Amino acid sequence: MTYAEPLPTVRTHPFDPPPGLAPEHGTSPVRRLAYPDGHIGWLVTGHRLTRTVLADPRFSARAEFKRAPAPRPGVEPFIGGPALPGWFVDMDPPDHSRFRRLLVRHFTRRRTEALRPRIEEITAQRLDAMVEAGPPADLVESFALPIPTLTICELLGIPYAERAEFQRNSTALFSLRSTAEQSATALKSLDALLLDLIRHKRRRPADDLLSELSDSDLTEEEAVGVGVLLLTAGHETVASMLGLGTFALLSHPAQLDAVRQGRVDMSDAVEELLRYLTIFQFGVPRTALVDVEVEGRLIRAGESVTLCLPAANRDPDRFDRPDELDVSRAPGGHLAFGHGMHQCIGQHLARVEMQVAYAALVRRFPRLRLAVPAHDVPLGTDMGFYGVHSLPVAW
Repeated sequence: MTYAEPLPTVRTHPFDPPPGLAPEHGTSPVRRLAYPDGHIGWLVTGHRLTRTVLADPRFSARAEFKRAPAPRPGVEPFIGGPALPGWFVDMDPPDHSRFRRLLVRHFTRRRTEALRPRIEEITAQRLDAMVEAGPPADLVESFALPIPTLTICELLGIPYAERAEFQRNSTALFSLRSTAEQSATALKSLDALLLDLIRHKRRRPADDLLSELSDSDLTEEEAVGVGVLLLTAGHETVASMLGLGTFALLSHPAQLDAVRQGRVDMSDAVEELLRYLTIFQFGVPRTALVDVEVEGRLIRAGESVTLCLPAANRDPDRFDRPDELDVSRAPGGHLAFGHGMHQCIGQHLARVEMQVAYAALVRRFPRLRLAVPAHDVPLGTDMGFYGVHSLPVAW
């Protein structure tokens, strides 16, 4: 009988992966993993091996092969069958390539840098609103969530007035507590919202991404799926990083002071926060299409592999003092955005949003501090993207 343990999921520190996940010097970066459905697959925690598997086409991202590494009923609409139309993250080439080619020019470094002035305007407006309302404030509600939401709404061409509906459904979609029925209902609502918008854009096109999708070779269902994917992932991930990243800085005064005083490059600070906090709770799923030998272990065709990005980004064989937050280092090579053909298409946009938002926040509020004890900050352990549900602050 093959010995395997379930995935550790209980955190003992707000900024660290669950104990038992992070690799140690001299230990194997791959081990057997017991999945909730009884399947015995593999868990990869090492940086080098995670990067290797993500770049290896013998490991598939297709939805029909995926298994959840931890109990998560709400993910059922997305696994066990063909990818939903437009959800190219759940596809292999050539299907994945068709969508990626259509979208990639909208998310190049140059294209997203051109958005920096507008992101600075959005950020300044949110900070002005915080000043006008006065302390205390929930930084998630007043800052971390609105900035990426406004940005992705403008990029896609979605009225910001729709935010309450799609944020509610997006939360249900990514919640670990959602049932399969609740997740499916949330997805149906998001599809309906995007379908109405895309049909409107077809009649009255504008200078936005949904208008281009409505006028592309994609089917209506595919355009809707792409829109839902970009909308949900495009604001949830950055919002989680802004909230959790601010919490981390407030909990590390020397690091916060270095950012506030401009003693570090803001781009380096963002990369370190991405490495240190890597918000994918449980990692990235892949499935072996053929027998593959890695690190002396034979992964057989059909076996599931969970690539634990938070653990890989704490690998002591890749990063010096991996469990320390050090915004002065330039942590090139982290895997917070993945690697290979499925590397996050919106990574450049996310970086610009975080660079602008963190820098403006600490400059505007030099006395920013937690308004509650750190242990009272509600952690998002029940979400697919880890973060904080709220962050009470004062200044």
